[in-house]
Formats: sequence, C-alpha cells, structure tokens
Amino acid sequence: MYAQMVDTGAARVQAMSEMSAEERAFQEKIDAGIKIEPKDWMTEGYRKTLIRQISQHAHSEIVGQLPEGNWVTRAPTLQRKAILLAKIQDEAGHGLYLYSAAETLGVSRDQMNADLLSGKAKYSSIFNYPTLSWADMGAIGWLVDGSAIINQIPLCRCSYGPYARAMVRVCKEESFHARQGYDIMMALCRGTAEQKAMAQDALNRWWWPSLMMFGPPDTDSVNSAQSAQWKIKLFSNDELRQRMVDQTVPQADYLGLTIPDPDLKWNEERGHYDFGAIDFSELFNVVKGNGPCNRERLAARRKAWDDGAWFRDGLTAYADKQSHRKAA
Repeated sequence: MYAQMVDTGAARVQAMSEMSAEERAFQEKIDAGIKIEPKDWMTEGYRKTLIRQISQHAHSEIVGQLPEGNWVTRAPTLQRKAILLAKIQDEAGHGLYLYSAAETLGVSRDQMNADLLSGKAKYSSIFNYPTLSWADMGAIGWLVDGSAIINQIPLCRCSYGPYARAMVRVCKEESFHARQGYDIMMALCRGTAEQKAMAQDALNRWWWPSLMMFGPPDTDSVNSAQSAQWKIKLFSNDELRQRMVDQTVPQADYLGLTIPDPDLKWNEERGHYDFGAIDFSELFNVVKGNGPCNRERLAARRKAWDDGAWFRDGLTAYADKQSHRKAA
C-alpha cells in the first residue's frame, strides 16, 4: 500500500522533470536515504509539513499528561503512583525533544505554543477522552502508547535528521509505558470480578479511539502521498492500523478480555485479522474541537501558560542581564 502512496513510473519521471535543479537534488538525496539536516536546502513545503507534524506531535505529548495526571493522587498504591509520575515526566521530556527538533526548522517555541492555545495547531484526538477509572491508566498504556509506538518507530528512519534522532529515545520510553499499561491490565484481570469488569469497560471505551489514532484511510488524507514521497511517512495509516490490531488481539485473549468488535475475526488467507468499519465521523468531530474534553484540555494549557508568565519573565530578565554583562 505504501507504494501506492508514492508516484511511480512515468508519473514520477514527469514530476521530477518539472522540478527545479535544487528540488531534484533534494528529492534525489531523500531517495538515496541521506538524512536532511537543518542547514541543508529544503523545499518550503517539506519544512512546513515537518513543522506541522512535529509540533502537533510535541503538543500531543504535553496535552497527553493531562488525562493521566487526573489519577496521580488516586493511584491504588505508592508504587503505582511513583510509576505513573515517572511516566508523566517522560511525556514532558518527549515534548521538549520534539519542540527542540521543530525549532531547527526556524519556528519558535512561543509561536508553536500560541498556535496550540489559539486552536490553530492540533494534537492527537485520543487525549480528548476522559479517564473515568484507574483501569484507564492501563488501557492508555496498553492501547494508546501501543498505537503510538507502532506509529512512531518508522519515524526513527524518517528523512529529517533531528526528528529521526529524537524519536529513538522517545520510542524506547514509550515501549516501557506500554508494558506498564499492560501490567495494570493484567493485575486487574487477575483480581476480583469487579476489577476485571473495570478492565473490560476501559477496553470497550478506548479500543476504537485508539484505532482512530492512525488517522483516516490514506485515500481520504490530503497529506499522505507527499509525506511518503519525502519519506516523512514510511507506511500508510491503514498498514499501521492493521499492525495494531494484529498485535493487540492476542494480548486481549491472554488477558481474557473481549475486543468490542463483533466483526473481528482471523483471516487465514490474508494472514491478518479482519475488523469492523471505523466511524471516522467521530474522529473528525473530535479534531474539530467537539470531543468530550477538548475545551477542558485547552483551558488547562492556557492556564498553565498564564500561570507560568512570571517564571518566563524572570528567565528573560536574567538572560538580558547576563547579555549586558558580557557586552560590558
């Protein structure tokens, strides 16, 4: 399917012939598997696409702390609380790595934050759902972080050097987060009937939003083909979604939980699980700002920005003072 996303044959030759000499050299470098670095020449479209994707990725890491932060004070044990705090701290670090990668493209962190707070920039739709029980901490680690890993491991090989390098550490830590979530689900499923029912309820609520994380089918995506040509995107949305289903169904079977999809079944001929149709109208509605927690999430980020103004002002004043000292 990835091959279908990229112009091939005569169409590709025609496209290359219409490029300027700089554009051809740029595309040939990407085709050869050579990383694009910040000081290299790049097309404006490539730069803007990366800014959009990396900044949205960074925003998702930061906003993604909010659903889990809701349960820090209510974790069932001190050990669980310490693990959850460490995970939330990791997510903050991921956001910093990614903002730094985006800044190499010439956009400031203040501008990226302004775009988020104004609603111009988006973040992953999954973080606009509420966390109703402790089992949601397990479902988020298992399903949400599991989906993120599948989506992000290919980014370690994307064409833009700073993004690819940042993703190496991010993916290692996300892998630990997924294991942490699955460990919570195992503990619940080995517990009382009420605890297992809690785990099943969390799976029921998070399953379909987790599959929507990969985005709409690539036939409906306006950016997929170009991102594939630039090797920002290495696999199609549907390929990655299928990997998620194939990976997760056996894990659910081991837990003794039921995937909430009556159409789910193993297809021997395909060597994959078939699964039911996804209601992407829900995804688009959440992306437009109409999810259960959209307004709450942005309000929390705006409050954090306003509350931190005194600290940013202090840092700026200190930096200015040091600059004047050096000048003197």
